[in-house]
Amino acid sequence: MAKKTNTKQTAETPVAQKKAQKAPEPLHLAILDDHWLDPVKGDVEARYLRFQGKLKELESYYPGGLVEFAGQYNYLGLNYSKDDHGWWYREWAPAAKEMYIFGDFNKWERYQHPLKKRDDGIWEIFLDDKTFGKTFVHGSLFKIIVHGADDSIIDRLPAYTKRAVQDDVTKIFSAQVWKPEEEFSWGRKKFKPAKDEPLLIYECHIGMAQEKEGVGTYKEFEDNVLPHIIKGGYNTIQIMAIAEHPYYGSFGYHVSNFFAPSSRFGTPEELKHLIKTAHEAGLRVIMDIVHSHTVKNTTEGINRMDGTDDQYTHPGGRGDHPQWDSKLFNYGKNEVIQFLLSNIRYWMEEFRFDGFRFDGVTSMMYFHHGNIESFDQWKYFCDGVEFDAITYLQLANCLMKRLNPDSIAIAEDVSGMPGLTSPIEMGGIGFDYRLGMGIPDYWIKLLKEVGDDYWNVYQMWHVLNDRLPLVKTVAYAESHDQALVGDKTIAFRLMDKEMYFCMSTSIGSDIIDRGIALHKMIRMFTIVNGGQAYMNFMGNEFGHPEWIDFPREGNGWSYKHARRQWSLMDADYLKYHFLNDFDEAMIKLVRQYPVMQDLYGRQLNMDEQNHTVVEMKGGLIFVFNFHPTACIPDYKFYVPEPGVYKIILNSDNLKFGGFGRVDDTAEFFTLPEADHQVLSIYNVNRTVMVFKKVRD
Repeated sequence: MAKKTNTKQTAETPVAQKKAQKAPEPLHLAILDDHWLDPVKGDVEARYLRFQGKLKELESYYPGGLVEFAGQYNYLGLNYSKDDHGWWYREWAPAAKEMYIFGDFNKWERYQHPLKKRDDGIWEIFLDDKTFGKTFVHGSLFKIIVHGADDSIIDRLPAYTKRAVQDDVTKIFSAQVWKPEEEFSWGRKKFKPAKDEPLLIYECHIGMAQEKEGVGTYKEFEDNVLPHIIKGGYNTIQIMAIAEHPYYGSFGYHVSNFFAPSSRFGTPEELKHLIKTAHEAGLRVIMDIVHSHTVKNTTEGINRMDGTDDQYTHPGGRGDHPQWDSKLFNYGKNEVIQFLLSNIRYWMEEFRFDGFRFDGVTSMMYFHHGNIESFDQWKYFCDGVEFDAITYLQLANCLMKRLNPDSIAIAEDVSGMPGLTSPIEMGGIGFDYRLGMGIPDYWIKLLKEVGDDYWNVYQMWHVLNDRLPLVKTVAYAESHDQALVGDKTIAFRLMDKEMYFCMSTSIGSDIIDRGIALHKMIRMFTIVNGGQAYMNFMGNEFGHPEWIDFPREGNGWSYKHARRQWSLMDADYLKYHFLNDFDEAMIKLVRQYPVMQDLYGRQLNMDEQNHTVVEMKGGLIFVFNFHPTACIPDYKFYVPEPGVYKIILNSDNLKFGGFGRVDDTAEFFTLPEADHQVLSIYNVNRTVMVFKKVRD
């Protein structure tokens, strides 16, 4: 591991000048707010002590502590030095035999400019302005040649490259010098997210966000899609596929260039402008970051950079992911930790991302990568656990909070690893949220296997509320996974081919009526009961009818299905806008009332016969009637407070594509019955109604 960074550049970042913070002492480790974990007290303490030991080891190299340790992108790769008047290019490749840089600047002469190897395994070359000032300039293309330890000679891209572009004809990637004359201005005002709102995430993909059959851009997203997100009431954007990836159809999960924002979508400045605009509108922007694996590619990626299979990844079979056809990082290696932590700091400081959704956390934490039948929280707390990966995730979360205390870290995990969202000083891993991945799986299973005549409200309640009290969960009914070819969105499962023929407001269809009604109810039940945050994938809010199929050989490299048809939602004569209008009202409701901040709903009535759930949450009363046909007049249920109630949201309202069977302007007076108060309503089928007490 290089003990030196480019301190002249690092010092320009004020946060890097802070003194190293001491790791917190283990005060009450074995608790994790869960006394069921007392039997594994020793394992919790060991987890924390491994983190503490690694943190002290890494910080011993750098006066600026963990933040400076994570500034290696200012030293490795291509960086301009104002003091030296030229470009330094450095690459860590300890086992390489030779290395050269070539490109536009030397007319692609392959072996004219060799790099020199230092004792610490870093190769370097300096291209001074006097000699190269007119040839090695903004926009210039270049590559490196690596003569590896295995005698391979491969044209490659730098591991820390910040800009990679693909030739339109050959489809070959090259690195690009990127130094615009005008530095991007963020303005003086720093973004501060609202503190009193739940996290409401709009998951999106820049390239397929446009209606055209082609790749969308950052600018088009900012102009065309961002206003829709703002109008919809979401307060957070989660962007997929930002880091460069050679295969577009990988959805951005086979990353090759971890520090390069994908040039498919535009320039780095255009991405920054998108984030700046989102911030000005009050929206967080988080990145879908992939530190769980990397592509096998050698010409674009970092695999076998120095000709060995153990530079960034594990050697042999341990370095291969059996399901993903990719390579696995060696999280026990300090240089790898530095690469990944520097990646986090880079995106947070250079692009001002407000946090990350960490992909594939289950795969990272276990040697079996989660490919087992089930998890038991005691057994799998230790058995099969990749302890180095746990330590890396703790370091990543620690770094994020030091860079930005308001940052958000979300773990994609299905294992239920104890302490995943607990503070590090309590023996936890330090994430803010975990994805409630069992929720969409449940809805899909229910829709596939059980007719709604037989839906069990007790089971539905249990699944949606099945989480530990202090494990903050991102609830979602569906994500991009359910929208891909080979699967189906909730809307498509409910309405299938009828969506192509019967979505006109002038055409009646029982299938469409059922689909629209249940689509609204499923999403409402999820956001009310599933967790403390909510996520929606773009287009799902209005029941987008098309699956996602990226251009590939099998479809003639077509973009027909790699887009979003916003015009369907905008057309008044189609029924899609009903779903979008309800989504807006639903999001507005949970922003206005503390529904999601209230940990669990209070059951007021569980009616299995009529498939009805009545609950109180956030001071509101929710009545969910999932029954296919049962409409019950004078339906009575207990309420804790006497008074006058009004409907503030009704999915059966005509403006949401319902039938308008209940008068939303009516007032409902509580009635005394025995020793308590009840409300009497018209409980109509496939409808959710929300009541608020308006006066005593």
